[in-house]
Amino acid sequence: MKSSPKLIAVDLDGTLLDAHGNPHPRDADALRALVERGTHVSIITGRLYSGTRASVLTLGLSGPTGCVDGSHMVSAATHTTLMHHGIHGPHCESLRRIFERAAPATFVFARDAIVYDETGDPYLGYVATWSSDVQRSVRVVEHAVWEEREGITAVVAVGTADQISEAASGIQDELRDVAQVAMFPIRRILGAWGLIVRALGGNKGSALEWIAEHHGISIEETVSVGDWLNDIPMLTKAGRSFAMGQAPDEVKNAATDVLPETSDEGGGVARVVEEVFGVRV
Repeated sequence: MKSSPKLIAVDLDGTLLDAHGNPHPRDADALRALVERGTHVSIITGRLYSGTRASVLTLGLSGPTGCVDGSHMVSAATHTTLMHHGIHGPHCESLRRIFERAAPATFVFARDAIVYDETGDPYLGYVATWSSDVQRSVRVVEHAVWEEREGITAVVAVGTADQISEAASGIQDELRDVAQVAMFPIRRILGAWGLIVRALGGNKGSALEWIAEHHGISIEETVSVGDWLNDIPMLTKAGRSFAMGQAPDEVKNAATDVLPETSDEGGGVARVVEEVFGVRV
Protein backbone atom coordinates (compact mmCIF):
# COMPACT_ATOMS: atom_id res chain seq x y z
CA MET A 1 0.00 0.00 0.00
CA LYS A 2 1.16 3.56 -0.77
CA SER A 3 -0.42 4.85 2.47
CA SER A 4 -0.65 3.48 5.99
CA PRO A 5 -3.93 1.57 6.41
CA LYS A 6 -6.51 3.27 8.60
CA LEU A 7 -9.70 1.33 7.82
CA ILE A 8 -10.71 -2.27 7.14
CA ALA A 9 -14.04 -3.22 5.55
CA VAL A 10 -15.15 -6.85 5.69
CA ASP A 11 -17.93 -8.81 4.06
CA LEU A 12 -20.05 -11.10 6.24
CA ASP A 13 -21.28 -14.28 4.52
CA GLY A 14 -18.42 -16.29 3.12
CA THR A 15 -15.83 -14.05 4.76
CA LEU A 16 -16.30 -13.25 8.46
CA LEU A 17 -19.15 -15.66 9.23
CA ASP A 18 -19.19 -19.44 9.45
CA ALA A 19 -21.88 -21.69 7.95
CA HIS A 20 -24.13 -21.04 10.97
CA GLY A 21 -23.94 -17.27 10.58
CA ASN A 22 -21.55 -16.68 13.49
CA PRO A 23 -18.25 -14.77 13.26
CA HIS A 24 -15.21 -17.04 13.35
CA PRO A 25 -13.80 -16.48 16.88
CA ARG A 26 -10.23 -15.68 15.84
CA ASP A 27 -11.41 -13.26 13.15
CA ALA A 28 -13.77 -11.54 15.59
CA ASP A 29 -10.99 -11.23 18.15
CA ALA A 30 -8.70 -9.68 15.53
CA LEU A 31 -11.27 -7.06 14.52
CA ARG A 32 -12.06 -6.23 18.15
CA ALA A 33 -8.34 -5.72 18.73
CA LEU A 34 -8.29 -3.22 15.85
CA VAL A 35 -11.31 -1.39 17.30
CA GLU A 36 -9.58 -1.15 20.69
CA ARG A 37 -6.49 0.25 18.97
CA GLY A 38 -8.58 2.96 17.30
CA THR A 39 -8.52 1.61 13.74
CA HIS A 40 -11.74 2.06 11.79
CA VAL A 41 -13.61 -1.23 11.23
CA SER A 42 -16.74 -1.50 9.08
CA ILE A 43 -18.96 -4.22 7.71
CA ILE A 44 -20.11 -3.96 4.09
CA THR A 45 -22.66 -6.65 3.31
CA GLY A 46 -25.56 -7.67 1.12
CA ARG A 47 -27.69 -8.16 4.22
CA LEU A 48 -30.21 -5.74 5.64
CA TYR A 49 -29.17 -4.07 8.87
CA SER A 50 -31.50 -6.26 10.91
CA GLY A 51 -29.44 -9.24 9.71
CA THR A 52 -26.17 -7.39 10.37
CA ARG A 53 -26.77 -5.88 13.78
CA ALA A 54 -25.72 -8.97 15.76
CA SER A 55 -22.28 -8.93 14.12
CA VAL A 56 -21.99 -5.17 14.71
CA LEU A 57 -22.65 -5.69 18.42
CA THR A 58 -20.33 -8.70 18.66
CA LEU A 59 -17.46 -6.69 17.21
CA GLY A 60 -18.23 -3.54 19.20
CA LEU A 61 -18.43 -1.33 16.10
CA SER A 62 -19.49 2.33 16.16
CA GLY A 63 -18.90 3.65 12.63
CA PRO A 64 -20.95 3.39 9.44
CA THR A 65 -22.16 -0.03 8.27
CA GLY A 66 -22.88 -0.63 4.57
CA CYS A 67 -25.96 -2.80 3.99
CA VAL A 68 -27.66 -4.17 0.89
CA ASP A 69 -24.45 -3.71 -1.11
CA GLY A 70 -24.19 -0.03 -0.22
CA SER A 71 -27.84 0.95 -0.71
CA HIS A 72 -28.34 1.57 3.02
CA MET A 73 -25.74 3.14 5.32
CA VAL A 74 -26.41 2.74 9.04
CA SER A 75 -24.65 4.08 12.13
CA ALA A 76 -23.40 1.15 14.20
CA ALA A 77 -23.37 3.45 17.25
CA THR A 78 -27.01 4.54 17.09
CA HIS A 79 -28.49 1.95 14.65
CA THR A 80 -30.03 4.79 12.66
CA THR A 81 -29.99 5.48 8.92
CA LEU A 82 -27.20 7.68 7.59
CA MET A 83 -28.09 7.28 3.91
CA HIS A 84 -30.72 5.30 2.03
CA HIS A 85 -30.61 4.82 -1.73
CA GLY A 86 -33.95 3.29 -2.74
CA ILE A 87 -36.43 2.90 -5.57
CA HIS A 88 -39.49 5.10 -5.15
CA GLY A 89 -43.00 5.91 -6.36
CA PRO A 90 -44.05 4.96 -9.89
CA HIS A 91 -40.80 3.02 -10.35
CA CYS A 92 -41.92 0.69 -7.55
CA GLU A 93 -45.22 0.18 -9.37
CA SER A 94 -43.32 -0.77 -12.52
CA LEU A 95 -41.26 -3.27 -10.53
CA ARG A 96 -44.40 -4.75 -9.00
CA ARG A 97 -45.96 -5.31 -12.44
CA ILE A 98 -42.75 -6.88 -13.79
CA PHE A 99 -42.53 -9.40 -10.96
CA GLU A 100 -46.25 -10.14 -11.19
CA ARG A 101 -45.86 -11.03 -14.89
CA ALA A 102 -42.71 -13.11 -14.51
CA ALA A 103 -44.04 -14.81 -11.34
CA PRO A 104 -40.82 -15.88 -9.61
CA ALA A 105 -40.69 -16.17 -5.83
CA THR A 106 -40.35 -12.52 -4.85
CA PHE A 107 -38.79 -11.04 -1.70
CA VAL A 108 -39.14 -7.29 -1.17
CA PHE A 109 -36.56 -5.56 1.05
CA ALA A 110 -37.96 -2.44 2.74
CA ARG A 111 -38.15 -0.91 6.23
CA ASP A 112 -35.23 -3.20 7.21
CA ALA A 113 -37.54 -6.19 6.71
CA ILE A 114 -38.22 -8.78 4.00
CA VAL A 115 -41.78 -9.35 2.75
CA TYR A 116 -42.68 -12.49 0.77
CA ASP A 117 -45.54 -14.96 0.21
CA GLU A 118 -46.00 -18.73 0.01
CA THR A 119 -44.17 -19.01 -3.33
CA GLY A 120 -41.03 -18.06 -1.43
CA ASP A 121 -41.36 -20.79 1.22
CA PRO A 122 -38.95 -23.21 -0.53
CA TYR A 123 -36.27 -20.51 -0.67
CA LEU A 124 -36.73 -18.94 2.73
CA GLY A 125 -33.56 -20.50 4.10
CA TYR A 126 -31.58 -18.81 1.33
CA VAL A 127 -33.02 -15.33 1.89
CA ALA A 128 -33.81 -15.25 5.62
CA THR A 129 -30.15 -14.89 6.61
CA TRP A 130 -30.22 -11.36 5.20
CA SER A 131 -32.65 -10.07 7.83
CA SER A 132 -34.01 -11.07 11.23
CA ASP A 133 -37.35 -9.48 10.30
CA VAL A 134 -39.04 -11.68 7.66
CA GLN A 135 -42.78 -11.16 7.09
CA ARG A 136 -45.02 -13.60 5.19
CA SER A 137 -47.90 -12.00 3.29
CA VAL A 138 -50.91 -13.42 1.45
CA ARG A 139 -49.66 -12.19 -1.93
CA VAL A 140 -46.48 -10.16 -2.06
CA VAL A 141 -47.26 -8.36 -5.34
CA GLU A 142 -50.36 -6.90 -3.67
CA HIS A 143 -48.66 -5.90 -0.41
CA ALA A 144 -48.54 -2.25 0.70
CA VAL A 145 -44.74 -2.46 0.92
CA TRP A 146 -44.56 -1.35 -2.74
CA GLU A 147 -45.97 2.02 -1.59
CA GLU A 148 -43.43 2.51 1.21
CA ARG A 149 -42.61 6.23 1.51
CA GLU A 150 -38.88 5.68 1.96
CA GLY A 151 -38.85 3.40 -1.07
CA ILE A 152 -37.77 -0.17 -1.65
CA THR A 153 -34.17 -0.99 -0.80
CA ALA A 154 -34.03 -4.05 -3.05
CA VAL A 155 -36.03 -6.92 -4.53
CA VAL A 156 -34.64 -10.45 -4.65
CA ALA A 157 -36.31 -13.09 -6.82
CA VAL A 158 -35.73 -16.84 -7.14
CA GLY A 159 -37.12 -18.99 -9.93
CA THR A 160 -36.42 -20.76 -13.18
CA ALA A 161 -33.98 -19.35 -15.70
CA ASP A 162 -36.94 -18.25 -17.87
CA GLN A 163 -38.70 -16.45 -15.00
CA ILE A 164 -35.58 -14.63 -13.91
CA SER A 165 -34.62 -13.73 -17.47
CA GLU A 166 -38.09 -12.29 -18.12
CA ALA A 167 -37.94 -10.18 -14.97
CA ALA A 168 -34.42 -8.96 -15.72
CA SER A 169 -35.36 -8.01 -19.28
CA GLY A 170 -38.41 -6.10 -18.06
CA ILE A 171 -36.33 -4.14 -15.58
CA GLN A 172 -33.74 -3.32 -18.23
CA ASP A 173 -36.44 -2.16 -20.64
CA GLU A 174 -38.52 -0.09 -18.21
CA LEU A 175 -36.16 1.01 -15.45
CA ARG A 176 -32.66 1.15 -16.91
CA ASP A 177 -32.24 4.78 -15.80
CA VAL A 178 -33.14 4.16 -12.15
CA ALA A 179 -32.34 0.53 -11.32
CA GLN A 180 -29.50 -1.95 -11.60
CA VAL A 181 -30.18 -5.66 -11.92
CA ALA A 182 -28.06 -8.80 -11.69
CA MET A 183 -29.10 -12.38 -12.37
CA PHE A 184 -27.11 -15.44 -11.32
CA PRO A 185 -27.37 -19.20 -10.75
CA ILE A 186 -27.85 -20.07 -7.09
CA ARG A 187 -25.14 -22.51 -6.11
CA ARG A 188 -26.96 -24.04 -3.16
CA ILE A 189 -30.32 -24.60 -4.94
CA LEU A 190 -30.07 -26.97 -7.90
CA GLY A 191 -31.55 -25.51 -11.09
CA ALA A 192 -32.60 -22.22 -9.47
CA TRP A 193 -31.66 -18.76 -10.65
CA GLY A 194 -31.64 -15.58 -8.61
CA LEU A 195 -32.04 -11.88 -9.32
CA ILE A 196 -31.41 -8.78 -7.27
CA VAL A 197 -32.50 -5.29 -8.26
CA ARG A 198 -31.51 -2.10 -6.46
CA ALA A 199 -31.38 1.62 -7.16
CA LEU A 200 -28.81 2.56 -9.75
CA GLY A 201 -25.46 3.85 -8.53
CA GLY A 202 -24.81 2.12 -5.23
CA ASN A 203 -22.47 -0.83 -4.72
CA LYS A 204 -19.91 -2.03 -2.20
CA GLY A 205 -17.28 0.15 -3.82
CA SER A 206 -19.35 3.31 -3.40
CA ALA A 207 -20.07 2.21 0.18
CA LEU A 208 -16.34 1.95 0.89
CA GLU A 209 -15.80 5.42 -0.59
CA TRP A 210 -18.67 6.79 1.52
CA ILE A 211 -17.23 5.32 4.72
CA ALA A 212 -13.72 6.56 3.95
CA GLU A 213 -15.02 10.08 3.32
CA HIS A 214 -17.06 9.89 6.53
CA HIS A 215 -13.86 9.21 8.48
CA GLY A 216 -11.85 11.79 6.52
CA ILE A 217 -9.38 9.32 5.04
CA SER A 218 -8.39 8.51 1.48
CA ILE A 219 -9.49 5.39 -0.37
CA GLU A 220 -5.82 4.39 -0.59
CA GLU A 221 -5.81 4.05 3.21
CA THR A 222 -8.50 1.36 3.16
CA VAL A 223 -8.34 -2.45 3.18
CA SER A 224 -11.18 -4.76 2.14
CA VAL A 225 -11.88 -8.49 2.44
CA GLY A 226 -14.57 -10.39 0.49
CA ASP A 227 -15.44 -13.57 -1.33
CA TRP A 228 -18.18 -13.07 -3.91
CA LEU A 229 -19.06 -11.16 -7.08
CA ASN A 230 -20.79 -8.32 -5.25
CA ASP A 231 -17.52 -7.72 -3.38
CA ILE A 232 -15.59 -6.91 -6.56
CA PRO A 233 -16.36 -3.14 -6.48
CA MET A 234 -14.88 -2.74 -3.00
CA LEU A 235 -11.97 -5.07 -3.73
CA THR A 236 -10.98 -2.94 -6.72
CA LYS A 237 -11.47 0.37 -4.85
CA ALA A 238 -9.48 -0.37 -1.69
CA GLY A 239 -5.81 0.44 -1.35
CA ARG A 240 -5.26 -3.24 -0.62
CA SER A 241 -7.78 -6.04 -0.91
CA PHE A 242 -8.04 -9.73 -0.08
CA ALA A 243 -10.19 -12.46 -1.65
CA MET A 244 -11.08 -15.51 0.40
CA GLY A 245 -9.64 -18.84 -0.66
CA GLN A 246 -12.96 -20.22 -1.92
CA ALA A 247 -13.77 -17.13 -4.00
CA PRO A 248 -14.41 -17.50 -7.76
CA ASP A 249 -11.51 -16.65 -10.06
CA GLU A 250 -13.02 -13.32 -11.15
CA VAL A 251 -13.15 -12.24 -7.49
CA LYS A 252 -9.58 -13.37 -6.87
CA ASN A 253 -8.45 -11.49 -9.97
CA ALA A 254 -10.06 -8.29 -8.65
CA ALA A 255 -8.13 -8.40 -5.36
CA THR A 256 -4.51 -7.46 -4.74
CA ASP A 257 -4.06 -10.61 -2.60
CA VAL A 258 -5.66 -14.05 -2.26
CA LEU A 259 -5.95 -15.70 1.15
CA PRO A 260 -5.27 -19.41 1.69
CA GLU A 261 -8.06 -19.57 4.27
CA THR A 262 -11.68 -20.31 3.33
CA SER A 263 -14.89 -19.45 5.13
CA ASP A 264 -15.16 -23.05 6.32
CA GLU A 265 -12.10 -22.82 8.55
CA GLY A 266 -11.95 -19.07 9.21
CA GLY A 267 -8.83 -17.14 10.06
CA GLY A 268 -8.56 -15.18 6.81
CA VAL A 269 -9.57 -11.86 8.37
CA ALA A 270 -7.19 -12.47 11.28
CA ARG A 271 -4.37 -13.06 8.79
CA VAL A 272 -5.14 -9.70 7.12
CA VAL A 273 -5.18 -7.92 10.48
CA GLU A 274 -1.79 -9.38 11.38
CA GLU A 275 -0.15 -8.91 7.98
CA VAL A 276 -1.43 -5.41 7.17
CA PHE A 277 -2.04 -3.83 10.59
CA GLY A 278 0.58 -5.72 12.62
CA VAL A 279 -1.90 -6.94 15.23
CA ARG A 280 -1.59 -10.57 16.32
CA VAL A 281 -4.33 -12.34 18.31
